[in-house]
Order: sequence, then structure tokens, then C-alpha cells
Amino acid sequence: MQLIGMLDSPYVRRVAISLQLLGLPFSHQSISVFRGFDQFREINPLVKAPSLVCDDGVVLMDSILILEYAEAQPHKRRSLVPTDLASLQQSLRIIGLAMTACEKSVQIVYEHNLRPAEKLHQPWLTRISGQVQSAYDALEHELAKRPLQVSSNSIDQATLSAAVAWQFSMQTIPEVIDAAAYPTLAALSQAAEALPEFIAAPYGDSTYRQS
Repeated sequence: MQLIGMLDSPYVRRVAISLQLLGLPFSHQSISVFRGFDQFREINPLVKAPSLVCDDGVVLMDSILILEYAEAQPHKRRSLVPTDLASLQQSLRIIGLAMTACEKSVQIVYEHNLRPAEKLHQPWLTRISGQVQSAYDALEHELAKRPLQVSSNSIDQATLSAAVAWQFSMQTIPEVIDAAAYPTLAALSQAAEALPEFIAAPYGDSTYRQS
């Protein structure tokens, strides 16, 4: 399989880390949807990151759908998603919060980086900044109730997604989030970023370091 997209995207990074933990081999092409638009379009005309080129050539997109496909692989090492209903509900709650934090963080980044300064819409920025803060408020509350399980053998998709989202926001919109107000998330991020699977797929414009 081939993962297409840059690791400065929390969605691409989430897939790269998950595939490693699942034990599913893949290669990575770090192609920007902006600077590498034409090159990306040759692989996926929709130019959506992440894109996953499956072994049979079928192209999947959207991290949630890609990881659903990955979890269905019969030769995966283990699952990152619980099977009992109560645990699955809690996991999906945390993943939803993490993905919302990612989405709103990306919108803030795009508002600042793609729109001319004189065209910034402050009411919109205020709204989405409040949404990302609310997402992290809820994440901090939910994660504080869970034991901190951060190792390559124990980390699950909920914990992974929360850690990836937090690192993305800290890298891109630190002025919006008061890190000191979220000690559980900060500790989670620090522990997760020390795992080999996170180190092999560092935030930024590098390529997954296949061992």
C-alpha cells in the first residue's frame, strides 16, 4: 500500500502511525496538496490527503475510512478499536472530539494562510477558535477519566488520535490553545511522541521513516 500526503496533516499522520501499530506495511509519498497539486492529481484526481493506494490499485481517501479498511485486514497485528459496546462508545466519543479539534485547527490555519489579511473574517475566526477550545475542554475531561495507556502494545485509536490532534494544534495554533490548561493532553502527547511509531512519522514535511 502507498500512503499519499504530507505528515504536517494530522489526518495523514494518524494513518501513518496507525498502519505501523496495526503491522501493515506501506510506503509513503510526501506530496503537498498545494505545491504538488498536479503530481497529487495524477494519483487521485480529487487531490485529497490522505489518499491510500491499495495493493490492487484502488484509491481510498479520508483517514476514518482508510483506517476502517485497515482494521478489516485479516493479517493485522492487533486492533486499535475495542469490540465491546461500552468501550467502543467511549472510544468513538474521543475520536470524534479529536477529529473535530483537527478540523477546526485546520480551518484556523487556512483562514490565516490562504486568505489575504485584509479579508480575514474575525467573527468566523472567533467562532472556530471557540469550537477548538471546546473540543479540547471535552477531550481533557474524557481522557482524565481513563488510565494513561501509552505504549506501542497498548495505545488505542482514541489515544492515538487525541495525541496527533494535540500535536498538530500545538504546532500550528499555539496562540489559540492555553497548553497549561490541558495537563492530561500535554502528558499524553509527550508520552506518545516518544513512541517509535510516532518518531518514524514526525510532524512536518518529511517522509515516513520505514524501518
